[in-house]
Amino acid sequence: MARILVIDDDATIRLSLKLALEDVGHHVEEAANGLKGIDQFRANPADLVVTDIFMPEKEGMELIDEIKRDRPETKIIAISGGGRMNPDDYLTIARRLGADRTLLKPFDIDLLLDTVDALLQPDGSGDNP
Repeated sequence: MARILVIDDDATIRLSLKLALEDVGHHVEEAANGLKGIDQFRANPADLVVTDIFMPEKEGMELIDEIKRDRPETKIIAISGGGRMNPDDYLTIARRLGADRTLLKPFDIDLLLDTVDALLQPDGSGDNP
């Protein structure tokens, strides 16, 4: 299975995602903010990164950009529940920066697992555009 890095400043969300992903066989590491996340990624790159958009230290938008510059083949799922703009606007920007998929919080864990599976297919495109 894949190496997945979950980056979110909400410990409950990190734990929920970690347990769900490990339950289906993935190796999961976690980071509490974008700065720790990019450091972990650079030390031990993951196949797929799930990152929140709004975090302390380094936000998800900057993180997505850096990961895609360092390792463009890495798949990224951006997640967000809000901000000053409509959450969909932030997720659209995340896609433009290189996120392969986006999910609006709260999301169903099965949707996340299906999205991970689709991105990890050999062609990496999955079923969704």
